[in-house]
Amino acid sequence: MIQMTKNLSRRKFVQDAGLTSMAIGLTPKFIKAQSSVKKDKVRIGIIGTGFRGQSHLEMLCQRKDTIIVAFADPDPRMLADAQKILKDAGRPPAIEYKKGNEDFKNLLKRGDIDGVIIATPWEWHIIQALEAINNGVIPGVEVCGAIKLTDCWDIVNASEKKGIPVMCLENVCYRRDVMAVYNMVKKGLFGELLHLQGGYEHDLRGVKFNSPNSADSASGVEFGAGKGFSEAAWRTNHSLYRNGELYPTHGLGPIAMMSDINRGNLLTRLSSVATKSRGLHKYIVEHPKGGDNHPNAKLKFKLGDVVTTTLQAANGETMLLTHDTNSPRPYNLGFRVQGVQGLWQDFHAGEFSAGHIYIEGVSPKAHQWENPEAYLKQHDHPLWKKFEKDAEGAGHGGMDFFVDNAFVECIKRNVPFQLDVYDLATWYAITPLSEKSIAEKGQVQEIPDFTRGKWKNRKNDFATNEDY
Repeated sequence: MIQMTKNLSRRKFVQDAGLTSMAIGLTPKFIKAQSSVKKDKVRIGIIGTGFRGQSHLEMLCQRKDTIIVAFADPDPRMLADAQKILKDAGRPPAIEYKKGNEDFKNLLKRGDIDGVIIATPWEWHIIQALEAINNGVIPGVEVCGAIKLTDCWDIVNASEKKGIPVMCLENVCYRRDVMAVYNMVKKGLFGELLHLQGGYEHDLRGVKFNSPNSADSASGVEFGAGKGFSEAAWRTNHSLYRNGELYPTHGLGPIAMMSDINRGNLLTRLSSVATKSRGLHKYIVEHPKGGDNHPNAKLKFKLGDVVTTTLQAANGETMLLTHDTNSPRPYNLGFRVQGVQGLWQDFHAGEFSAGHIYIEGVSPKAHQWENPEAYLKQHDHPLWKKFEKDAEGAGHGGMDFFVDNAFVECIKRNVPFQLDVYDLATWYAITPLSEKSIAEKGQVQEIPDFTRGKWKNRKNDFATNEDY
């Protein structure tokens, strides 16, 4: 059994969760980072060479404009897998920083890295992004939610003070059908927006529990540092000790961009509720390697099986997020985009033929759904039309190509990220605010304006440049 106090401190959480099996300045470097001179190649480090980090690495190795300089990860197995990716791509080996959880700091001090991909356990994201900023290195940060609300202010304040941009690596914003719907929204096909939905509905029981020494690494009921493999080494701890919207950005990111959040619109408040927690206990007691007498069957998991969060926006839209990772269910992000003229609902993982659409005055029959395939193909986003071949074989149905392409191209061209530090802070903030709301029986929580008023004049330029 994992030993943690009920009121887990940040430092203790980081130490217990560790960096094992990781998933996913005002110096000459700073001056160079802010130079108007465009780069031919981007020198990149990767902190976290687990499966998510390796997915980024595979994409970066397919480009001629990247140099992979260094890795940081205390897990020798994952480092070896990452080095093999380099070798198979005909690339020289990366320099390794593997002397414990803090050795990433030495990678960031090198002086020859332009940007760093942070694909580590959630509790490390802000810590490592702040260290990158303070060393003049541009961070691309993988997605989750913040541990504390102050984390979100810390990353905004550091980025603004040092002049170092931050990219939120939220890949679902680039899902093909989502981008087609984004295109439709901007063309006004749904009319003025009223309500949007998204979420993370994904059966992760086999991810949260497994056996690291088993031939079948996805089989088992163990978790925690030294016991669980990959995400089970750290992610399950969050389900044990936290109750909230722990993974908001997949659902929120796309609908935030559609509704111009931080760009003429603002998230203002939220309220969250959670069901009872039953799914993880049931999985343990019914698993062949578990049972009623297994030590993990005695644990009380805090995360509700279904967490529901309602949000309000300054321009009058409402939003609904659903987090459901402990139940037996098919994968779905549950998007819904509804305006005064019609709506689109998604019931699958990005296929053009999935879901429903209805547009008043356009759909052939009143009050009857249509298959959205023809609409989504007609309004296919120019980025997908241009880079369809490049995205073939990329992770998550091609989405990973677009997020990595944007990261590299914006650094090369010295232009702002289209998913930036204000987005990262706003989306990350949903987690601690939802935890507080649930603890206070659904009490409404105010969402800070991380732009400090700049949202009123910022323009939505997401995916407007057809090169990235």
